[in-house]
Amino acid sequence: MSSLPNISKLLDRYLELCKMHKVQPSSAVVSWLNKVMVQKDTCEKHTIVILLNQLTNADLFPLTDLFRSNISDALDSIDLLQESSGDLNAYPVLSLLHAINKRLRVVDIREMLLEDVLRSIFETGLDCQVLNIKSTEIQKLNMAGKFMHMHTLNLDFCTSISSMEKDCFTYMPNLIRLSMCSTRVSNLWTTAAALSKLPSLLELRFQNCLCCKDTAPCHLKDLSDKNTTKASSNMLLEVSFGKLHVAEHEISTVSQKYNLHHPSPICFQKHYREYMIASLPRLGVLDNCRIGKFDRERAKTVFSSYYELLPNKRKHRESIIDVLHMRETGTSSILKQKSLRSKGPSLHKKSQSFYSRSLCAAKLGSSAWPALHPISNISHILKEEGKILRPRQFEYHQTDPSLMAFGTLEGEVAVINHETGNLVNYVPSFDTRKSVLGLCWLKRYSSKLVVGYDNGSLRLYDINDTLPEVADSDYSSTGVAFDDFQHLTSVHVNATDDQILTSGYSKKVAVYDISTGKRLHLFTDMHREPINVAKFAHHSPSLFVTSSFDHDIKMWDLRTKPVNPCYTASSSRGNVMVCFSPDDLYLLVSAVDNEVKQLLAADGRLHTKFDIASTGSAQNYTRSYYMNGRDYIISGSCDEPVVRVCCAQTGRRLRDIYLEGQNARSLMFVQSLRGDPFRHFHMAILAAYVRPSSKWEIIKIGFSLLGSSSTTLTIARANPAILLGPPMCLIFSI
Repeated sequence: MSSLPNISKLLDRYLELCKMHKVQPSSAVVSWLNKVMVQKDTCEKHTIVILLNQLTNADLFPLTDLFRSNISDALDSIDLLQESSGDLNAYPVLSLLHAINKRLRVVDIREMLLEDVLRSIFETGLDCQVLNIKSTEIQKLNMAGKFMHMHTLNLDFCTSISSMEKDCFTYMPNLIRLSMCSTRVSNLWTTAAALSKLPSLLELRFQNCLCCKDTAPCHLKDLSDKNTTKASSNMLLEVSFGKLHVAEHEISTVSQKYNLHHPSPICFQKHYREYMIASLPRLGVLDNCRIGKFDRERAKTVFSSYYELLPNKRKHRESIIDVLHMRETGTSSILKQKSLRSKGPSLHKKSQSFYSRSLCAAKLGSSAWPALHPISNISHILKEEGKILRPRQFEYHQTDPSLMAFGTLEGEVAVINHETGNLVNYVPSFDTRKSVLGLCWLKRYSSKLVVGYDNGSLRLYDINDTLPEVADSDYSSTGVAFDDFQHLTSVHVNATDDQILTSGYSKKVAVYDISTGKRLHLFTDMHREPINVAKFAHHSPSLFVTSSFDHDIKMWDLRTKPVNPCYTASSSRGNVMVCFSPDDLYLLVSAVDNEVKQLLAADGRLHTKFDIASTGSAQNYTRSYYMNGRDYIISGSCDEPVVRVCCAQTGRRLRDIYLEGQNARSLMFVQSLRGDPFRHFHMAILAAYVRPSSKWEIIKIGFSLLGSSSTTLTIARANPAILLGPPMCLIFSI
């Protein structure tokens, strides 16, 4: 009760401060302080509610000084609300927040338009218990400041939030309730990984029940569950009396009372609820639905059926340090190493491949956030100011881990060291109206590269040769001239580097002698509709496969003068892509709108079907390739900003990687992609922005050793051997 005299002095002190700042006292502030006096007389807690929309910038200065003075210590708590948009400046608002400090209880700034205020709050933190924010300016959620006392966070209708930074919830040990309805969050993996750092989180929602104002379980839902169970049992009794329709009506009436609204995109992910429940075992309520024992058992079953927790069949997360220790000591685990310490050095040795896979599994398991690195704009190397290369096709080199070739929409070809950003060679365009649609490195002659253009021309270049500054239409550094192949879209070289396979937007396939340029075969009407891609096998020089919009995949053998295919396999939609696994045991088939499956190459039987949701678009062209040998597949589509990583043997999803430009509203769509043949869980994608005027980019994606490329490179310099392979790539852009 010793604070009561100070309560009575609050108003007097405020009036003095107004005179000092030469501003008229705010009638709103006077009213709030008078209410505190009433609380004093009724022995209630001393709480003041500040409505920012009733104040001007000038009003904030004496109020801030009031809360900085010792006299304001008599207040138990302060609520700061912004009920409508106003004209306040960032600096006085922030000064007021810092002056109130630990007495903050509720901060509701859902109508505040000041981006600087939000940025400062996120960077420094607040001592409030409840924080309500509604902003269209937040793009990536990164609440790096300390919010040690906060138990409730409401971010509903922050419609620009699409992702969460890795450490955005690190300093919220007491957060119990989180609401993020009507955001753009869609990634199950990064979302669950970020939320797992909230040790006290019990209630979460990404969509809400209309009758529920907060994140607590819906009472109607609880009633619905009980009534549905009762109705189900009554149904069994009523069937014998011919009253089945009554029970059915009772069930449907109850269920209609509970509807979810304002969903974020993550809610439309397949098995969203089961994934979140399995990933957040402490969660008690999701989307105003209570999580019961049955829900947890079902979530566990669904998660194990459709998702892969860790790569390479790992059941538990492993520390990178432990894996390296295992490699050095030759033990299979740290526990085993401790148990054998008294018996001397272990004789049990693992292969280098085992430790490489273990390290990759530990690296991927340590973070759900991959590093995305655009490949550089090489215009400064070309010495042409303002020169922009717009890639249309790209391929990793088959024997040199550092090289990549890409062709452009204007017909240029560039060979770069993608680790350093240096240009190795450059072939100018002989016709800027033509684009490069096909690229293929030779295997035995690793400096040579076959290039196919959309005007039907073929070229064979040797990157070791000095190329002219201006190419002509007949130029080929190897001196080989090829006949044109009309409507060309794809080129591929066989295993012995002596034949080139071409296909295009037609029903024809041609085979060329690579040394003379002579056309050896021209096969017509191999399909009923255009052939998108034709690929040779990796190890059998006479076998090739074709994929067509006629829904068919066909295997052919040049030794039998292919009039009839070895076999035909069909998809339910038009086929966009097909390729062999690196060992030629499987075919990976991608049809329109995320129909992806793996076939046995020997006879075309279905081996694995990948459960990827369709969008309903007939123009959503899907392409898939192998990664990590044939362990995993990566799949992307031209209408979606996401790359999906799935286990090739089980079809289970390991990761979804979402793509964004520098602006969160600048979504990038997957035009093409390739797995890095030398680095596990690394890939590159050809991405296009949704805006037609935006540039295209080749972006490298990978999981760095300890979470950042700079850290990885530092370790590599200190002890390159421990990386068991090349370090994380440098950052550069196109």
